[in-house]
Amino acid sequence: MNLKKKLIAIPLSVSLLLPAGVPLAFAADHDHGGPASMEVSNPATDLRAALDSILSEHAYLAVVTMQKGIDGAKDFDAAAAQLSENTDELSAAVASVYGEDAGNQFKEIWSSHIGYFVDYVTATANKDEDGRKKALADLDGYRVTQADFLDKATDSRLKAADLEEGLKMHVDQLIWAFDNYVAGDYDKAYSSLYESMHHMFGTGKGLSWAITDQFPEKFDNHTVDTPAADLREALNNQFSAHAALAIITMQKGIDGAPDFETAAATLNQNTEDLTASVESVYGAEGAKQFNEIWNSHIGYFVDYVTATAKKDADGQKKAMADLDAYRVTQAAFLDTATEGRLKAADLEEGLKGHVDQLLMAFDNYVAGDYDATYDNIHEAYSHMFGVGTALSGAIVDQYPDKFTSAMPADMPKTGLGGMSDGPDYTVLWIVASLIFALGAGTVLMRRKTVKEQ
Repeated sequence: MNLKKKLIAIPLSVSLLLPAGVPLAFAADHDHGGPASMEVSNPATDLRAALDSILSEHAYLAVVTMQKGIDGAKDFDAAAAQLSENTDELSAAVASVYGEDAGNQFKEIWSSHIGYFVDYVTATANKDEDGRKKALADLDGYRVTQADFLDKATDSRLKAADLEEGLKMHVDQLIWAFDNYVAGDYDKAYSSLYESMHHMFGTGKGLSWAITDQFPEKFDNHTVDTPAADLREALNNQFSAHAALAIITMQKGIDGAPDFETAAATLNQNTEDLTASVESVYGAEGAKQFNEIWNSHIGYFVDYVTATAKKDADGQKKAMADLDAYRVTQAAFLDTATEGRLKAADLEEGLKGHVDQLLMAFDNYVAGDYDATYDNIHEAYSHMFGVGTALSGAIVDQYPDKFTSAMPADMPKTGLGGMSDGPDYTVLWIVASLIFALGAGTVLMRRKTVKEQ
């Protein structure tokens, strides 16, 4: 294969830098009405976030599509189509940096491994052990080809041997998620799903580092490897996983699927990961307060699913009213916590987008409009990257001394697949931003009681 690239140093367009569906005002504005801190949002960190979004959504969609395939689900074609659109988005990003020929080469290679996963699912459904082995062998061949492409494209900033190892982890995680799902070991299946999404944020960091190091002038000589960028990545990771897990849990709930409880438990784990860190700083009472407000809206979504299953229109209205009340409480909390850097009115509108996207994804799924369902899923997933940008911008602005760092000289230790070895700033500085609210006691951490209209 001719892997010579066109070194046309064209930076990613705005449409690629910012994931589709992110409301720009909500994602960028803060206290002074200007853009988020340059430490948080600049051409380099925006590239990292865009790649994180596309790559992690790939992992999620791949697992979902494989589940739908083996189940013979009616929405399999729509899930597969959304996975294909994700490939188009990633290939366009590659083309915007390395030229159209390289983008096409990448698309051919990347698409091949999706095809091999489909082969594996098909062979599993047919109980064809030789077919399964052939698919795994093809995936091993893919790893070598993909690693070689990226090594050459980045002028060996990413090493083929390291890339092959990182790609092996990606392949293994998706296969484990699928095999355990088929075997009915849902705890392992959802653990692998969660890990596979998390893993791709390391991939985004490694690839964006290589690109920005290769074409520094196109990214204003910014780096992707800073504490502020890591905070944004970690928040994006937590928030996008929440949206993805909420959607799959709602689908499994309405379907009465045997893995519903495990999907719900994984969604709860996403919440507990945050709560445990809150407790490590502020103790059990602070963690309890934080957990209550966040958990409330998950409970309201469950109420909506339950009411839908019972065809209880009044129950649906009650759940929606409770979600409206949640938006007000959550927005007031974050406004106070960030000392007005995030405005309650803007937050309520952004949270309305989140709630509406999840409900539309669910309602369209129940109605059998699967194309609309997966459009909604994509929008909901992408939207959360705007939330991560907004909150990380506010936190960095609030505590600038905690996010200053020297320009790193070497590639971050990601292996194009593992997360950075540096500290995880996600919750430590979320919690720091909450100290005002927790200390002053001006925001009440409780569910609001809402009368039905």
